[in-house]
Amino acid sequence: MNDDANAYHLTDHPLRRQIHDEVHARPFEILRAPMRVSHLAMLSGRHGADADRQHVAALCERFGVAPPASGANHLSEDFGPFRLKWERRTEFSTYTFFVHGAFDHPFENPAIDQVPLDWLERLPGKRLVAIHLGLESADMPARSVADTVALFNRNTVVGSVVSDGAARAWTDFRIHDDGYSRMLVRDIRLRERQAGRVVQRLLDIETYRMMALLAFPVAGQVSPELTALEERLASMTQRLTDIRALEDEQGLLADLSSLAAKVERIGNATHYRFNAARAYYALVERRMAELREQRIPGMQTIKGFLERRLEPAMRTCESVARRQESLARRVARTGDLLRTRVDVALEAQNRDLLDSMNRRARLQMRLQETVEGLSVVAISYYGVSLVGYLLGAGRAAGLDVSVDLLRGAAVPLVVAMVWLGVRWVKRRVVRRSEA
Repeated sequence: MNDDANAYHLTDHPLRRQIHDEVHARPFEILRAPMRVSHLAMLSGRHGADADRQHVAALCERFGVAPPASGANHLSEDFGPFRLKWERRTEFSTYTFFVHGAFDHPFENPAIDQVPLDWLERLPGKRLVAIHLGLESADMPARSVADTVALFNRNTVVGSVVSDGAARAWTDFRIHDDGYSRMLVRDIRLRERQAGRVVQRLLDIETYRMMALLAFPVAGQVSPELTALEERLASMTQRLTDIRALEDEQGLLADLSSLAAKVERIGNATHYRFNAARAYYALVERRMAELREQRIPGMQTIKGFLERRLEPAMRTCESVARRQESLARRVARTGDLLRTRVDVALEAQNRDLLDSMNRRARLQMRLQETVEGLSVVAISYYGVSLVGYLLGAGRAAGLDVSVDLLRGAAVPLVVAMVWLGVRWVKRRVVRRSEA
């Protein structure tokens, strides 16, 4: 190719590299049996990413390993005695430790024993998931069903053939005396990357299962409160059909606003948890499908076990979430109906008030016109009297005038002038008030 073809310059979108490389983010580990794995999921909250990253960086500094970059949410490095895979999720971090080497018992001397204890004790957040997993090689002696069950303290064990027969996996989904759950994987013909995928999927199933079930206690706590609020709303709706006075409607509206605030408070407190449960449960289902399980005779599969127990819990959470959303909608509809009734009643009151004000205004106008007429008469009377005084003074001064005749003739003129003057003053006042 001619080098001149790449001589031109195109400006990349600032997010091009980031979104392009997303498909390569968080790759599966390359694992080779035999191997012991310890896995922790620490719930540090949605704002705990920086603290988690700094804690991982402290471990890297202790072992001379390059720390995660600023803003990174993933690290996979060899620390010598162990390998660490750290992943930061939305509200929790997972720490998976790998130690390669032969073992007699898959859950004795676990991988996490190689990690500094003081660093583990200061892990940010609360421990939600803790798992010891043993990955056996194909050349290790096969165990009988009884021996396998004995590894899990004779609890009920579930398991299956996974990855189209490339491995077998067992677990009892119980927390043992050391605080860890147990999983056992036997390599039959796993490739190294395939082994990493199988181990990661099994760990993800337990991690996301626990994260999804965080919503179940919340649903149990919220359900009785929702029942009480639903009964209260039903009572308010019945009151709405019976009340007649506006004061009662306004009181009911205040009660309904208080109810709406309580429903909104519950919604704000549980919205994230229920939505997160849906997402985590979807991931559990996806990881189980990716295992491609086949039944081991006489043993329940991992998917069958989880569907029987996890699915009802998730349905309960979904039911409570739907009840909550339905209650919020019903409260809103009832509030709209009640506000409409109050608005109509207020409009009727306002209409009656305006009619009353119009009647008073018309009465006041009539009284004003009457007063104006009386004012014209009174002012004209005084004006004619002044004319009479003026004519009397002229006659006393020697003028030959008929005082009574001229005073009588002045009456229409004085009345007309007074009336015009009053009208002029009234128009001027009106114009100033309208300006």
